[in-house]
Amino acid sequence: MKFFQIEPTIENYWRGIILFGRNVASYKFALAQSLLDLSNTKNDQISLEELALPFSKHICRHLNAVPKQSTSTSSRFLDACDAFNQKRLNQSQLIDATLKLGFNNVIDAFHNINNGEIDIKFYKDDRKISKSIYLTDNFYLLCESPQFKNLFMEADARWKLVEHAWQLGLSQKLISVGYDDESRQLFTLNKNRRVNITSCRDSLNGYQKGRCFYCYRPVRIDKLSSELADVDHFIPWMSRNYVSNINGIWNLVLACQQCNRGKGGKFTHIPSLKLLERLHIRNEYFINSHLPLRETLIAQSGRSEELRRRFLNDMWLLARNTMMLHCWEPEAYGDSIF
Repeated sequence: MKFFQIEPTIENYWRGIILFGRNVASYKFALAQSLLDLSNTKNDQISLEELALPFSKHICRHLNAVPKQSTSTSSRFLDACDAFNQKRLNQSQLIDATLKLGFNNVIDAFHNINNGEIDIKFYKDDRKISKSIYLTDNFYLLCESPQFKNLFMEADARWKLVEHAWQLGLSQKLISVGYDDESRQLFTLNKNRRVNITSCRDSLNGYQKGRCFYCYRPVRIDKLSSELADVDHFIPWMSRNYVSNINGIWNLVLACQQCNRGKGGKFTHIPSLKLLERLHIRNEYFINSHLPLRETLIAQSGRSEELRRRFLNDMWLLARNTMMLHCWEPEAYGDSIF
């Protein structure tokens, strides 16, 4: 998969699991967040009982907000989590239900992408012998990564997008994710009512591998960080009267503050054709990521890769020629990674 091949880092293998793995339930996201919770552990052997509490609590937290956490019509484990939320089960009973029902498939499937396992593993399954998993060196390397603090937010954002798609039902309507420029939130419409899903920054960061879209500087998505990424319109906002759906996810990127508004930054210029090709590559990551970003991008820019590339070229030419915009491209801060 190109996402790994271009920059085969520990962080990007992890992101691949979160962004590109197929999901029939939200258990993979809960397991990912439970593992991240273990970043300070000194013991590489994690018993299933130790894992059960954070795993079930993450499921319960999301279940409180969105009842649909699976494509299945019924789940005994989700029923148990719902009973805990309704105070019909205590914590001990929730852990027992998790040990019995919660780990049946997710531990086996966690490292699977495109019907195969990735080479990098973050734990080894030892359930048959010790009823445990063993954290690998790769997991500890992940915890030491400068990008580590972004990973929980990225996983939670991806989880929220998927669960809202399940809630609305792809069989009933085409899911479309919109963007609110003022709140920097992604949203959907449910029966003509707007439902905010998650932060745009948290959703986009993983696809850009934690880097500025334009120069590849590392960026942050923590709102308190001095390096907080800007959400930028690739084709400038000033072209909104001519370019259709300029707030569409196809046109949104994360940029470092220097590129977006620093000296020599983009401002009202239009990015170069080289950067337009980069946008196409990034958007194809959305396509490989499945619902709901895939469905949104297809609706906004075309059903085939050829149509989507043509759409981007047409919008770029329309903005440049109509507004007489000058092309812009910054000096690369690092190697090309997408």
